[in-house]
Amino acid sequence: MRAAALRDKTTDQLKDEILKLKKEQFNMRFQKATGQLENTAQVGKVRRDIARMKTILNEQTAKAASGQAGSK
Repeated sequence: MRAAALRDKTTDQLKDEILKLKKEQFNMRFQKATGQLENTAQVGKVRRDIARMKTILNEQTAKAASGQAGSK
């Protein structure tokens, strides 16, 4: 998923998406351990997507915090 598309989402949408991807990652780990996962590169892709979303979420919270600090 592209970072530009993620920046348009709200924090709640990002949190929901992160939760969904973490569940998918959990299921993939089990599939990989039992030999059922065919595309093992997908695990790394999901991990990077989660990290990308967390980074954008942290950017948004930092931006909101700096905006509130400047308004005092």
